[in-house]
Parts: sequence; C-alpha cells; structure tokens
Amino acid sequence: MRIILLLSILLLSLVVQLPARKLPPLTTVDKVDLHRYTGLWYQIAYFPNSFQPKNAKLTTAEYGIHPQGYIIVRNTAYKDSEGREIDKDVFGKAFVADKVTNSRLKVQFFWPFKGNYWITLLDKESYQWSVVSDPSRKYLWILSRKPVMEKDLYQSLLTQMEAKYIDTKRIVVTGKVQ
Repeated sequence: MRIILLLSILLLSLVVQLPARKLPPLTTVDKVDLHRYTGLWYQIAYFPNSFQPKNAKLTTAEYGIHPQGYIIVRNTAYKDSEGREIDKDVFGKAFVADKVTNSRLKVQFFWPFKGNYWITLLDKESYQWSVVSDPSRKYLWILSRKPVMEKDLYQSLLTQMEAKYIDTKRIVVTGKVQ
C-alpha cells in the first residue's frame, strides 16, 4: 500500500511540474478592406458563449462605417430560421486596433468594456466568408455572406483553424452547412 501511495505522489509531482503547453500567437489576415467587410454576415458556427442566445435559429452580424470613422455593429439572433422574429438585437461599435492591417478590432457593446475581434481567416478575393476569434482563442465565429456554406469550404476552414491551434471540437454549427 505504501509503495502505491509513494508512486502516486511521485507521479502527481511529475505531472504538476510539467510546463503548460504554450501556443504560438494567433495570427490575423494581412489586410482587410473595411468597406468591403461591411454589410450583412450570417453566423454559420461559433463557440458558445454567455452573451449569445443558445437556441437562436438564425444569427446575423451587420457592419457599417460611421462618418466618425468607427464601425457600427448590429448582432441579431432570431427565433426562426427565416429571420422574421427577433430574439435578441444588440448594437455596438468597433474600433480599429491595428491600423496597418485593419484585421484587429476592438468591439464595444457595453461601455467601458471592449472585446477583441480578430479576423483570422478571410476570403480575400470576394469577402464571402470570414473567421473571427480573439488572441486567447476563447471566442470564435465562422461568418458567411449567405446563410448556407458549402461543406467542402467549411471543412477547409476547420483544417485552417486547426493549423492555428483553434480547438475545432468546441464549434457548434448554427447555420446551414451543405
């Protein structure tokens, strides 16, 4: 019995001393044209969080540029998949945090709190899809200009996210992947 106890203590001390695996910094896209990025986006998938309704049948994000230079944000969760009955509608502002690339934003829905909105993947040719996260990889959204995303594209995005050490097992699909 003592041997088992000693071995358990020894094993536990080895496990406790192992350094935590440090992930490389999350990278963002090289450049975002904010005028092309504005408009309506459909949430295809996300990491569940405390501030979004969990049972929404459709979720959208709409961005526009305010004359004063910041980005107007409207996030809407709908009770129905057609987008007729609003469950939750939230308005906010986004501010460019990296003026060289425009790929890192700070989003504010409630003053004085701001969250990171990092565009980590983007369809650079036609701005038809985007993947947004934050430096800690705690939050994630897969966005599309259409409410449906092709299955091959979705799988490709998952592969690219895994290469960025994003835990794709946490993703919940909320839109349509076909």
